[in-house]
Order: sequence, then structure tokens, then C-alpha cells
Amino acid sequence: MARKRILITGAAGFLGSHLCDRFISEDFHVIGMDNLITGDIRNIEHLFKLENFEFYNHDVSKFVHVPGQLDYILHFASPASPIDYLKIPIQTLKVGSLGTHNLLGLARAKKARMLIASTSEVYGDPSVNPQPEEYWGNVNPVGPRGVYDEAKRFQEAITMAYHTFHGLETRIVRIFNTYGPRMRLNDGRVLPAFIGQAIRGEDLTVFGDGSQTRSFCYVDDLVEGIYRLLFSDYVYPVNIGNPSEITIREFAEEIIKLTGTTQKIVYKELPTDDPKQRRPDITKARSILGWEPKVSRAEGLKITYEYFKSLPKDLIDKIEHKDFKSYNK
Repeated sequence: MARKRILITGAAGFLGSHLCDRFISEDFHVIGMDNLITGDIRNIEHLFKLENFEFYNHDVSKFVHVPGQLDYILHFASPASPIDYLKIPIQTLKVGSLGTHNLLGLARAKKARMLIASTSEVYGDPSVNPQPEEYWGNVNPVGPRGVYDEAKRFQEAITMAYHTFHGLETRIVRIFNTYGPRMRLNDGRVLPAFIGQAIRGEDLTVFGDGSQTRSFCYVDDLVEGIYRLLFSDYVYPVNIGNPSEITIREFAEEIIKLTGTTQKIVYKELPTDDPKQRRPDITKARSILGWEPKVSRAEGLKITYEYFKSLPKDLIDKIEHKDFKSYNK
């Protein structure tokens, strides 16, 4: 029997590359697509020698063509960290709108099932904790984070419209803070930022007073949840994340203990619209998918720290300064 074929956009990114690995291990033919604005080809170069993997350097905000049969599409192409989407706000909006529209059209033409990567950021700075899927959010559409938050909210809306109007098979995953190997040390998110600072011997920067909370899910757990959702019959959004909540200050202290650094915590002003609480209600994931996270934070952090320590020194020291001007058209 011929292998099922799956297109994974954002394939060279942190989550996309782990999804490529998972579907290769499940004997799919994987077609990776990424324009490498924020992705890194090194994340998937180990797959290039495989006959059931192919890669296209392409921007999905432009017309997308994939020859032959296509059974599934996972849309993970998007800047996902504040340092990126604040630099490329227009591209962030385009990949969530035009990119999603192009891929939904491709899915319809191929009669493929499509899963989109949404985010806990659709809840904005939430007024309820934990956040259930029925909560509609508290989002500032014209604030600095609006380019990402609203791109994802539109992405959910157009995906559901294609499902209801065209009968397209669609799935929506709302991803909460995820970590693990292949994260970029300098992407602005809290975990790689803390570990990078500790490895470089810098003080750990906490924004605000550190009382805001996050919930961290190890990447293998997230991938398992996405895999189960893709093959479920549920079409509405599902939270996938770890409900174990911790304050940013406590988390910084955990990183100091893990890395053995002698550096201290320094406090800076809280960014505009930074969410004060972030914790998923995973009742639906448990009941519909039979899923919940398995990897403890202590275990996952140890694996992630060992990965970061293994990187060449120039990557640990390097802060990327890409020219994003051509993407903000």
C-alpha cells in the first residue's frame, strides 16, 4: 500500500521539525515546506537522505502547489516568538491569513485533511484561569502583539468557515508554551532566553515582578497531542499544553538551580499586553483524545539544557540580526 503523503509547513522550525520526525517514524511520505525566515535548515538536514522526505524552500503566503496525491496538511508556518513577529509584523499577518487561505484551497483541491497550529495567544491577557476553549479571550487588536494574536484568530475563523461552507476536513490545535531541543536560544521566549543567559554567564532577565505565570509542555508531549487530534473526529479547537503552572520568577530560580549559574535575577519593565496568566484547561484533550502530558518539567528541562550545552559556542553567543525588510511588504 502506498504511503500516505503529508505536507508540513514551517518544517524547519522548532515544532515543524519535530512533527517531520514523528510522521517519518509513522512511515508517511513527508513534504516539508519553509521559507527559512525563522526556521533553520539544520533542524531537518538529518532527513534529507531519506527517500520518503522532500523539502521545498517556499513562502506559503504565495501560491502553493504540491504535485500528486496529498492526504494531510499541517500548517505550522508562522513566526511564533515576540522578537520575530515584532520585527516582521506584516509577514506574520500574511502567513496567518494569505498563507492559511492558500493552504485551505490546496487542501480542498486535494481532498486533504488540514490541521492548523493556533495558539494560547488567542486568549490574550485572560480574565479566567485556566483557559478553556470556550473562553473568547481578551485581546488588543492594535497593540504590538495584535499582529500575531489576530493572525491566529483569523486563521481559526477561516479554517472553520472552510469546514462549514465547503465541508473540508479541518482540525485546530491551540498550543500553549512548549519547549525542547531545537528551540532558538535567542528567539525571545522565556525558556531559551533564561538558559541562554545562564550559559553565557549573564544575569537572568525577568520582566515585571515575575508574578505572571506560564505552563510549559515538553515538545514530545505536544507532538503526541497533535498526532491524536489530527486523526480524531473533533473539528473545534483543542488546547494542548501542560496545566502545571509556575510563576516566571520561580521558573528563573529553577533555571539557576538547573544550570548551576551564579548569576542573579534582574527585573525590567513588563512589555505591553504581556499576559499575566497562561494555563490550559485540557479537559477536552483528556476526554476526546485520551491525552495528557507525560514528561515532567524537571525531566524535560534537563534534556533541553543538555541540548543547548551541546551547541557550538558561536551559536550560543550569536544573536541573529536578519534583514526582514523585504518580508514586510
